[in-house]
Amino acid sequence: MSKVQVSKVHTFKGHKDCIYALEDLGDGHRFVSSGGDGMIAEWDIREPDKGKLLAKVNRSVYALHKAGDRLVIGENFEGIHVVDLQSKKEIGSLKLSSAAYFDIRSFQGNFIVGDADGTIFIIKGDSLSLIKTITESQKSARTISISEKRGEMAVGYSDNHIRIFSLENFECLYSYLAHDNSVFTVEYSEDGEKLISGGRDAKIKVWNAQKGYELQEEVVAHMYTINNLAYRADFKYFVSASMDKSIKVWDASEMKLLKVIDKVRHAGHGTSVNKLLWLPETDLVVSAGDDRIVSIWELSL
Repeated sequence: MSKVQVSKVHTFKGHKDCIYALEDLGDGHRFVSSGGDGMIAEWDIREPDKGKLLAKVNRSVYALHKAGDRLVIGENFEGIHVVDLQSKKEIGSLKLSSAAYFDIRSFQGNFIVGDADGTIFIIKGDSLSLIKTITESQKSARTISISEKRGEMAVGYSDNHIRIFSLENFECLYSYLAHDNSVFTVEYSEDGEKLISGGRDAKIKVWNAQKGYELQEEVVAHMYTINNLAYRADFKYFVSASMDKSIKVWDASEMKLLKVIDKVRHAGHGTSVNKLLWLPETDLVVSAGDDRIVSIWELSL
């Protein structure tokens, strides 16, 4: 491994249950978190001791997504809420299903939501009306990634498959057995030519989208489940989060492990690391997990 230096910059406390979601607010220093307590907390790395309660819902929240000046919140077993980030007030909601919601993305003004019943909801963003539902599996739709350059959307499922959909008509273009168990995280490269994935089998896999998503490379990356993958803004590096309590830093082009961040060496998380966020235009990585703590890590790459 290369001599990548890492230091813990801040720790944010306040959540009363496990944390599952992090979302960047777009200015390089503010982000939001949510989890089992139903609180959506806003944090600022310039004022780490001053967290703000942005919103509160009755159920747990696994998914957050910033779309323009709005934050979309997935309240499990209820539906989505939309909060105006300027006024800090809820401006709309939509009941979807009686399932948990694992991921939310947006494309051309529409929201895309994946739930535990395997349904993908396509929702008109301005009116919060349902445009379409996609059901290609009865198992959870755990993770969504969008490549505008390809005009395609990748969805990882708990039936061990990744399915690729056209963003034009949402038809399924590819469906393939991707992992030995549930797929928890997928991310397209910037050019859309590669898709990386991780899941319960602890492997990171690289799929060549240019060649019909054929397997290009795989690495046994962690001891236990990989919960999340997050690229740096320039897509040269990415980080992985695992149930084995560690965060790992990777060279994206070579799939080379550069650094392991854990409790023993870096006072890392003492429980499963569930979510990562690489703040844009920085070498600051945000992590959150079952220990109810949000940590900020500065990397020297």
